Amino acid sequence: MMKTMSVGEFKANFSEALKSVLAGEEIGILFGKKKEIVAKLVPKATGKKTRRKIGILDGKGNIKFGTDFKITEEEFLNL
Repeated sequence: MMKTMSVGEFKANFSEALKSVLAGEEIGILFGKKKEIVAKLVPKATGKKTRRKIGILDGKGNIKFGTDFKITEEEFLNL
């Protein structure tokens, strides 16, 4: 079962929450009058990364992004 904390509890116990996450636990952050989970703090994924699907071209070609790949929003939008 996932541990939950209100925003106030999370703010007051931030370091302890991070220690729990480092130990492998997931924490749900509760917010609002209904105390609904609006965010989750989860451990950093380890191991092999999953491949990104590229829509209708999935399986029809290969795409590789270099670790130094950068693009601005203007370049992306061709402005």
